[in-house]
Amino acid sequence: MTTLAGRYEIIGQLGGRGFAITFLAKDHLQSNKPVCVVKQLHPHQLHPRIVDLFAREVTILEHLGQHSQIPQLWAHFSENQYLYIVQEFIPGHDLSQEILPTKQSSEEFVVELLRDVLEVLCFVHSQGVIHGDIKPRNLMRRYKDGKICLIDFATVREIASLMVDARGEFISSAVMGTPGYTPNEQKQGKHCLSSDIYALGITAIQALTGIKPVKFTKDYGGEIIWRNQVDISPYLVDAIAKMVRSHPSLRYPDAMAALQDLNSQSSPKTQLSRRTALKAASFVGAGLAASVLVQKIFQLPTTQSTAPLFFAPKFEKKPPQINATDVSQQQSFLKTFAFETVTVDQWGRIIAQESHQRRFFAEDLGKDLILEMVEIPGGEFVMGSSPQESDRRRDEGPQHTVTIQPFYMSKFLITQKHYQALMNSNPSGFIGALKPVERVSWNDARAFCAQLSRQTGKSYQLPTEAQWEYACRAGTTTPFYFGATITSALGNYDANFTYGLAHKGNYHQETTDVGSFPPNAFGLYDMHGLVWEWCQDAYFPNYNQASGDGSARKSDRSRYHLLRGGSWGDQPGACRSASRIRYPQNFKSLLHGFRVVLTSPVSS
Repeated sequence: MTTLAGRYEIIGQLGGRGFAITFLAKDHLQSNKPVCVVKQLHPHQLHPRIVDLFAREVTILEHLGQHSQIPQLWAHFSENQYLYIVQEFIPGHDLSQEILPTKQSSEEFVVELLRDVLEVLCFVHSQGVIHGDIKPRNLMRRYKDGKICLIDFATVREIASLMVDARGEFISSAVMGTPGYTPNEQKQGKHCLSSDIYALGITAIQALTGIKPVKFTKDYGGEIIWRNQVDISPYLVDAIAKMVRSHPSLRYPDAMAALQDLNSQSSPKTQLSRRTALKAASFVGAGLAASVLVQKIFQLPTTQSTAPLFFAPKFEKKPPQINATDVSQQQSFLKTFAFETVTVDQWGRIIAQESHQRRFFAEDLGKDLILEMVEIPGGEFVMGSSPQESDRRRDEGPQHTVTIQPFYMSKFLITQKHYQALMNSNPSGFIGALKPVERVSWNDARAFCAQLSRQTGKSYQLPTEAQWEYACRAGTTTPFYFGATITSALGNYDANFTYGLAHKGNYHQETTDVGSFPPNAFGLYDMHGLVWEWCQDAYFPNYNQASGDGSARKSDRSRYHLLRGGSWGDQPGACRSASRIRYPQNFKSLLHGFRVVLTSPVSS
């Protein structure tokens, strides 16, 4: 058998492949020859900077090992171009043997699971460390006391995928985490403490539903559809829903916040005793073997693997999202969806979050395709921008009061999926079913409205310019509906440029799926950036003689029509609520799309 560092005799492989493999070993330099876990890392290159990074990360892991539910770090070393860490072996089984396909776990089980893991994560997060790969296989039920131990932290494992380029910068060839459990920001390499909260919430939903995460379905807002498959207490539904929000800003910021909320709302009836947990652990342990190899040698079942962690960067990207709830019990055909909005300060930092509900109806277009139309209440607002607003243009004034009658507006921009279904074509340059349709002219948008009207028997049309701005502002008077500035966490625009005191951000350089950024207080998405939206109105260079009733302005002399909202290719100032541009009615661009409105009364 192979012996490493002159002392660790490899007696079997526990798991892993490629850059990281986990072995079971005996330590022959200790008198009782204890069993340990050895993780072998095979970097692309053993560059001095990678070795230094490895040393720093294992120091963090050594500190975390002081917690009783995290494996202790025994040693680390390099040998024959490999890097190694040696950790404590924990007899037990991972939770993939308790969270089984098609098995729906009880509410009590899930509450206890969340509490156990969050208690450990509180310590981890207090050190500024992210686990990075929470899932059932990395949660070990320890046999001696039934407690859940947190194993296989992600970053030391990921160090093996790093390379150092000619400029001395790290390049990674791997995405940290596991498909289905990994939130969007982590896929983009922008980890935060709430990324762990998301993965744990996914694990909870998996336990409750018996469905593997890769098979979860999502709504148009990117939220997982799961509530209709469980019968649990409302407080637990709310807690898990907050854990798995697609946008980090709407999740619990860290484990402590999640645990405090869970403990403050749950009732004593939902708390399993340790004795019950131990009984469950011993039952499962008696019937299941996590590792045949370990069973044969030590009569100790396990599927344990181990690995490390990393410091959490300050994560300023805090976009929100919705969670659509079908309230079919209402007598009205209208349904209600719940969502959260954010408010930012002048630097773009989120300073407030608010929960809202809005009514909508789902227009059935056939073939399981719906168009969600949000009820927009009537009201009065001041249209245009003040002379003091940064990046203001002269055609945004003079400001004037407009009264808007109630109407319905599509929650999202018209997607390529909707356009393809009704028009049997997709002119878009950036292909994606849930991306907004673009490269459509004003004429194309009007033709879509006509076809939609014929198919549904309703009178759909483009919004008037006044309707659009009223709907975008949703009661606000700031340049953006979330505040005085915008960041790349709040909209899709050219984030190489800034507005106000905000910092530069992530520039996508193309469209993103609708619903990827925060809604406003009316529950409408992507009103700032993504694509410019065609309106009914002809273009006029100012609001002189504009009507105060919100109707469309028309002209026989102008061949230009209005677009509002900015786009993925524009600087942030162009994405303000008051910003407007003009183009010929037959002009098509990768920057142009549309949404629809309905002003006539609607019934079931």
